[in-house]
Amino acid sequence: MNDPSQMALLVVEDSEADYAAFLRVYKHLDQQPTLFRCRDGEDTLEFLHHLGKYQGNAEIPRPNLILLDLNLPGTDGREVLGQIKQDYYLKAIPVVILTTSNNSLDIKECYTKGANSYLIKALPFSKFAHALEVLLEYWLKVIVLPDTKLQEGKEKETGV
Repeated sequence: MNDPSQMALLVVEDSEADYAAFLRVYKHLDQQPTLFRCRDGEDTLEFLHHLGKYQGNAEIPRPNLILLDLNLPGTDGREVLGQIKQDYYLKAIPVVILTTSNNSLDIKECYTKGANSYLIKALPFSKFAHALEVLLEYWLKVIVLPDTKLQEGKEKETGV
């Protein structure tokens, strides 16, 4: 069984309003994972690879779960998803797409690139909040996730 309080959750969201909506749900979790936020694709990739401002920061863990918006400035969520799922050390991390897009081509592309779930930011907020609660309960408590510390250790051992 997972212990969410020992986990790291990365939320990739550029919209302050959407992030605030996420936080309203997050704050009601009985066990909260450590929360990290990136606002664009470039920052996300630097975070995941411990580059740029994240380089040498031992406080930055490999996340156990990534919630990824598709429509990001610069490198968009589709590209970030593709890079994560092609990277040996990152591809086991579950990536959940959180987006306003209900375009069937976006949905197909994300699953083809390896997305683990696709959640549309639905209005009204109560429906979205309930869906997000169920999603977080599932990913953080119900299923068993890979130990990202083991992945980090292998990376440090091999120098990759």
